[in-house]
Amino acid sequence: MTNCLTEVYGNPSSTHSFGRSAKAIVEQSRKDIAKQLGVTPAEIIFTSGGTEADNFALHAAVKDLKVTRIITSKIEHHAIGHTLNALQKNYDFQIDYVNIDTNGSINYTHLEVLLQKKSKKTLVSLMHVNNEIGNLLDLKKVSDLCLQYQTLFHSDTVQSIGHYDVNLSEINIDFCAVSAHKFHGPKGVGFAYIKKNTPINPLIYGGEQERGYRAGTESVHNIVGLTTAFKDAYANLEKDSTHIKALKAYFISEIIKAIPNVIFNGVSGHLKDSVYTIVSVLLPITTAKSMTLLFQLDLKGIACSQGSACQSGSSKGSHVLSEILTEDALQKPTLRFSFSKYNTKDEIDYVIEILKDFVKE
Repeated sequence: MTNCLTEVYGNPSSTHSFGRSAKAIVEQSRKDIAKQLGVTPAEIIFTSGGTEADNFALHAAVKDLKVTRIITSKIEHHAIGHTLNALQKNYDFQIDYVNIDTNGSINYTHLEVLLQKKSKKTLVSLMHVNNEIGNLLDLKKVSDLCLQYQTLFHSDTVQSIGHYDVNLSEINIDFCAVSAHKFHGPKGVGFAYIKKNTPINPLIYGGEQERGYRAGTESVHNIVGLTTAFKDAYANLEKDSTHIKALKAYFISEIIKAIPNVIFNGVSGHLKDSVYTIVSVLLPITTAKSMTLLFQLDLKGIACSQGSACQSGSSKGSHVLSEILTEDALQKPTLRFSFSKYNTKDEIDYVIEILKDFVKE
């Protein structure tokens, strides 16, 4: 990234040598990402992140592909839910919500029932990994159902790309969204996967960048940062995932010992059914006491969130937890911890000790 900022400072859309050098870097990045995901470079469109990529897919489905029915869930990221609500103000389409169980897992039988009722052009939009509770979607199962019922499929894969070996050519998927910062890349950059030969228009107009799909001068240094982090994530996937899985298992065992009546939201307490990078816990303390919890943890150098980071500062609470927890449980604080390859067992010991003391006070 530093080299791009100091040496490769040309505009990729310019025809002079400085611009051509920058363009070559952007296109090589596109090729590297496409190769890992088993797709063609033309199917990778760089964006400002997952939120833009999700917006791109949903706007394209409704406006360009004339989708008149969208099947989704009530615990999707706001980049899905809020976008669909906004689109409904200007476009006539139906939203059907697939049932989820008390743990927040998708009911695949109900999904198939909804797909069987198909009388309109339909898109299924379900996230691969829930960003708050870590539940995993069976991406292949949903893609097979969409193929069987000739339905378009979009998935927010922000929490999974870089952490799972996903080959997009092996599943029936039309759109997905990726953010670099989820695998240690820079903030403010990501990409959309758009299946080839999908007849859609740009979300942003004003130029022919990104194969005509996204106007605006490419952020070359951020694209290089994304690609470097992406390649590093997959080159070290087995080693890093083994390390992080061990950390999560250790956190689960230690917090149960320290706080026996702790509750794990969703299936985040299960290693097999949830993403290995997230644990969401409900602490057995009063509402009044919980008001200062995040502040106290922050003072002690512990960075976590109540629900998702996207909800920070919101007084509305988590829409995900509201769908799966009882009214009584919602009065107690939920903390979401995210683990990475840079975390250690010593850090977990420190966190557990702090939480133990806080709950006992």
